[in-house]
Amino acid sequence: MKRQDLEHLIRASADITREYELVVIGSQSILGTDPNPPAQLTVSAEADIYPLHKPELAHEIDVHIGEGSPFHELNGYYAQGVGVETARLPAGWLERVVRVPDSAHTAGVGYCISAVDLFLSKAEAGREKDRIFCLLLLEYGYLHLTAALSMVSAMPADVDKRRLSARIRRWVRGAREAGRSIPDG
Repeated sequence: MKRQDLEHLIRASADITREYELVVIGSQSILGTDPNPPAQLTVSAEADIYPLHKPELAHEIDVHIGEGSPFHELNGYYAQGVGVETARLPAGWLERVVRVPDSAHTAGVGYCISAVDLFLSKAEAGREKDRIFCLLLLEYGYLHLTAALSMVSAMPADVDKRRLSARIRRWVRGAREAGRSIPDG
């Protein structure tokens, strides 16, 4: 996915839901932080989106421009309407979002979660694809290990913070042992 694809999805989501402010979570939110990130970070054909003030309308996004829709078939990318609970994010995440307006600044705005919030939500999910993505974020310098670890304490109360910190350290240790360059920050 490219930045213009994400902007197209934001405009289409705003049009479908009649909501101006949309939240972009998941891997493609990196396009807010960097309009031209390395290709390994943009391999997904989907952007996870929900309306900020009416998240219950996310289903409409899925129906109209979701996977397998005519929109998807025509463009090669799609939006997945997701719920607020999809990503476990640290406190204050909304204050750190990166605003992605469409070029006319009238059709809708996407609030892409920041790199550190993206990292922590992926690390908390803990899947293999999340591990790979998190290590790439660190390697490419989108955040530093110390910054990520310092934010673990801001994760939701039901997140096992010791376990999350240990997982992140284990991932980094393994990557370094494999010869990858991951700075502490």
